[in-house]
Amino acid sequence: MKSKSPAWPTLSRIVAALIGGYLFTYAFTAALARLLPMDKVDALVVASLPSFLIYTLAILWTFACRNAWRAWAGMALALPLAAIGFWPQWREVLG
Repeated sequence: MKSKSPAWPTLSRIVAALIGGYLFTYAFTAALARLLPMDKVDALVVASLPSFLIYTLAILWTFACRNAWRAWAGMALALPLAAIGFWPQWREVLG
């Protein structure tokens, strides 16, 4: 009987951790900077500080999931965060 190679799920988790974690952190930082009630520059600095922790936790979470599909599904949470953080720019492009 032929067994499945563990290389593809591991490679998928690595890509989800590195690229998906980066996109999630980027969207989280943009959304937090948009929602903080401060000047734009101060909100950006304050929102950037937890980004190192968020990226580390996203990487750890992708390898703690039971399978690679759950890791990718969790990274899909970046979409609503990106909508919050980048809505004004998207509105200019679309309108």
